[in-house]
Amino acid sequence: MAVNEKRLKVTELDFDDIKDNLKIFLKGQSQFKDYDFEGSGMNILLDTLAYNTHYMAYNANMVANEMFLDSASLRSSVVSQAKSLGYEVGSARAPIATVNVTLSTTAASKTMPAGTTFTTTVDGVNYQFVTISDITSSNIGNAINFDSTKIYEGTYVTSKYLVDSSDVDQRFILTDPRADTNTLSVKVQNSATDTTTTTYTKATDISQLSSSSKVYYLQEIEAGRFEVYFGDGVVSGAVSDGNVVTLQYVVTNKTAANGASTFSSPSSIDGVTIITTTAVTNASGGAEPETIKSIKLNAPLDYAAQGRAVTVNDYKTFVRKLFPNTQAVSVFGGEDGSYDTSTGVSSIPEYGKVFISIKSTTGNNLTLVQKNNLVTALAPFKVSSITPVIVDAETTFLILNTTIQYDSTSTTKTASDLETLVNTTISNYNTSDLQTFNAPFRHSKLLGLIDNTDTAILNNTTTVTLAKLFTPTLSTSTNYNLNFNNKFYNPHSGHTGTGGVGGIVASTGFFLNNVTTTTYFFDDNGVGNLRVYSVVSGERVYLDSAAGTIDYTNGTIAINAIIITGVAEVDGSTSTQIRVTVIPNSYDVTPVRNQILEIDLVNTEVSAGVDPTATTGVGFTTTQTVAAGGTTTTTTTVTSTPSTPSSSAY
Repeated sequence: MAVNEKRLKVTELDFDDIKDNLKIFLKGQSQFKDYDFEGSGMNILLDTLAYNTHYMAYNANMVANEMFLDSASLRSSVVSQAKSLGYEVGSARAPIATVNVTLSTTAASKTMPAGTTFTTTVDGVNYQFVTISDITSSNIGNAINFDSTKIYEGTYVTSKYLVDSSDVDQRFILTDPRADTNTLSVKVQNSATDTTTTTYTKATDISQLSSSSKVYYLQEIEAGRFEVYFGDGVVSGAVSDGNVVTLQYVVTNKTAANGASTFSSPSSIDGVTIITTTAVTNASGGAEPETIKSIKLNAPLDYAAQGRAVTVNDYKTFVRKLFPNTQAVSVFGGEDGSYDTSTGVSSIPEYGKVFISIKSTTGNNLTLVQKNNLVTALAPFKVSSITPVIVDAETTFLILNTTIQYDSTSTTKTASDLETLVNTTISNYNTSDLQTFNAPFRHSKLLGLIDNTDTAILNNTTTVTLAKLFTPTLSTSTNYNLNFNNKFYNPHSGHTGTGGVGGIVASTGFFLNNVTTTTYFFDDNGVGNLRVYSVVSGERVYLDSAAGTIDYTNGTIAINAIIITGVAEVDGSTSTQIRVTVIPNSYDVTPVRNQILEIDLVNTEVSAGVDPTATTGVGFTTTQTVAAGGTTTTTTTVTSTPSTPSSSAY
């Protein structure tokens, strides 16, 4: 069928395709003849038409993309779509520290006002921390204590706006994009002459509002700033002409002051100059404003939660929202396990609880204060019969021993060069595939990545050992429980390893009874008993042959009450921890509940050697000689009789 040259193919939007279609269209007329001549004036008009069509199509496509949360790329579009779902975008977060402040005075009471400044130094840079509310305390024994006072890193800012309805462009804006909206206080004064003020709270549930509700709303606007706005007198209370709106908040340096641990007192508090400040918790929680990626992920989940925490995903959503320093979060119901401070997480059901484990962006576990604050923040959203419990993330390390064989005739790289490349491959796999919850270690995948590191690598053998670190309570009789949550290797009953010196458990050294001249270690007897031994003249001498138990099936080690008085050096430096290693039943390792897998790059070993089958064959032998100038000479020696193995490999 003949092509209708009077119709344009409107689906082709590339510039060259548009121009070609215009030429095809012009073939169907007789008025213009030079449209296909690149040097003609008609061709310039075709270029103009094609460019114009291309630009319009591009802009239309971009507009369409920005209409949907999944495809939007501009932050303003993403924020707008999130707002339509009722999602509040997270602002910058100030690091928070907790301090005890003592005033030496005989006064009956004193008030520490909002904006009181404390100073600290992190990495040679000075930062200030401030209070965000007035705190009053009474005298006890010629001293006034402000215990567990929260201080926020940044500058305490006050902005005032006179309400004028005639100004259609009036807006109540937090002018700095580094403002922490969690510190925001909104007050409305009756007028410039009437100092009566009302504190407004942020609206959270529109169903609970009336026409007189004293609430405000918050949204991100252009340039990453935030705007406060009020109701219209119908949905919630409105502000009136002449009112004075006061916004007070902290402008922060975000993550820069995380970790601050010592704070200098202000020069005076309510007239008192003798002040002692003691840090209770280090500064933490400082974070960047929520990213576009995070908004796209969390906004639909927040909408699905509908303001209540019921499902696992609901809790994950609220945790990310309430604790911006969350890098990864694992949530499991009590029906899937339980938690005990002495034994850790187990598979025994504990109904009526939900367990939450968080990996922070700093890599540290949450402090007790942070855990309590998060539980408190979750309270309005949870089901009344469910109790949230924050448990620490537990890291299980993988120690690898990798041997690669390579073809020396196909590369100029040395064994050391290839070892470095393989170490990089392992490190990249550790970063991209592990170090988060629900991220299993796939042995075969890593083997493939190692083989593909360089074309000269022919094969590799990689073994895996699991390791956990625990910190003993020195000089105190204590039980310890180590949960690997993966089955241990146990080839047969009574296995004691080579020479009868233990099964699949090993450890770094520790001291007992305050004697540092004898170093003790853990091993097992292969049938479920943990043992303590020292090495005398190269032989293991057992101090305790029943120091604990090994559950090979469930992957747990229970250490009986033991008094450890010191820890030997670990990894070449003084340590406070003991490392216990085991051989897993499978090189595929799966994390469970609050468990995170991470490759121990310090103790992982990589070695490279030439594969003899690549340089030696039946009837010939190939050798390489590298001269001082770097020139490589390959020599092949032909033999009349094929070589044969001198002995069996087994």
